Amino acid sequence: MDPLDLYDDSARERVVDEPPKRVDAPVRTAFERDRARVVHAAASRRLAAKTQVVGPQTDDFTRNRLTHSLEVAQVARDLSRALGSAPDLAETAALAHDLGHPPFGHNGERVLDDLSAACGGFEGNAQTLRILTRLESKTFDADGRSVGLNLTRATLDACTKYPWARGGGPDPAKFGVYADDVPVFAWLRTGAGAGRCLEAQVMDLADDVAYSVHDVEDGTVAGRIDLTSMDVPAVWDTVREWYLPTAGDAELDRVLAGLRTQGSWPTTPYDGTRRSLAALKNLTSDLIGRFCGAVQHATLASGGGPFVRYEGSLVVPEETLLEMAVLKGVAAHYVMTAPDRLKAMALERELMMELVAILAHRAPDALDRPFADDWAEAADDGARMRVVVDQVASLTDASAVAWHSRLRSRS
Repeated sequence: MDPLDLYDDSARERVVDEPPKRVDAPVRTAFERDRARVVHAAASRRLAAKTQVVGPQTDDFTRNRLTHSLEVAQVARDLSRALGSAPDLAETAALAHDLGHPPFGHNGERVLDDLSAACGGFEGNAQTLRILTRLESKTFDADGRSVGLNLTRATLDACTKYPWARGGGPDPAKFGVYADDVPVFAWLRTGAGAGRCLEAQVMDLADDVAYSVHDVEDGTVAGRIDLTSMDVPAVWDTVREWYLPTAGDAELDRVLAGLRTQGSWPTTPYDGTRRSLAALKNLTSDLIGRFCGAVQHATLASGGGPFVRYEGSLVVPEETLLEMAVLKGVAAHYVMTAPDRLKAMALERELMMELVAILAHRAPDALDRPFADDWAEAADDGARMRVVVDQVASLTDASAVAWHSRLRSRS
């Protein structure tokens, strides 16, 4: 059976109906059209200049948000196909999953969340929904309002990592919709079951797989991580602080020992040669295959299915979760909490706070035209602050620095 036959008309519905424009061109499915819209979005291009772990200007090897998203998309597509769902859905969700990240990654996200508390806070996934359904204009409704890229219901649902408003989920800091985006959120969740659809689960897992493995690869090439010689007790402290607060040393030792049984796990330090680069790439591939293979086997063995929308659920073995958490902890310890990185992050936070303050004071004149128009239509101070946050979140790392320098010099 063609996986697309498992998706009904409701899954393919758009806020604004759009018949195919080119009857003489090869017919694309609704989900293929969605994928193309995300690929061609300006917000996607900006990801090339946004921080993944360290700034994209650091070197030519380290991943940025765009290269990370492309890798997540490949993992999501392969896993989706293996499970029998529509690969274009999971791939598009993966391509879109980081569109809402502001300059300087999670560091910038925390600053914007603090500064916008009075208007509902900031969350990268809620911002992604806002971009897809409002800010990245392609289609307008009959009342002249932007409906963003006008993606199908199934694609928007697949992009929704946290399908609840602030305070409505298990983690109060994680949410997927702002108050003024609730109408389109309610539309996309029409007919939804509890929690996340299968395709969103695939996207989320692919993200975890990619960054748990690739952050270690980037850290190794940068000379920050040596997998053959780690301060294991210190790494375990970071794992507990960041990911697994109740994990004991013995359990984490066992998980690391299991990872070291992977045939491509290094036995000699990385030295920058082509041979060591190849060995590191083989390790990356093997770990991705290890994690995705375990999930695929467990999910298919669960007896559920078909694995589309709300008719099936992804099964992630506990051991796989532990293994990914250990790798993420290694990167967190040696890269994200390194003294030079912490110093840079402090400077980034200061810049972001000053930039928001300057723009709030000088709006709407200092805003790009679309955001200046939003400012003019805003009903109150909270709505105007949301516009300022939208503007800042749209910037790349480099443009945030440039805007800050330009605007401060004119103050």
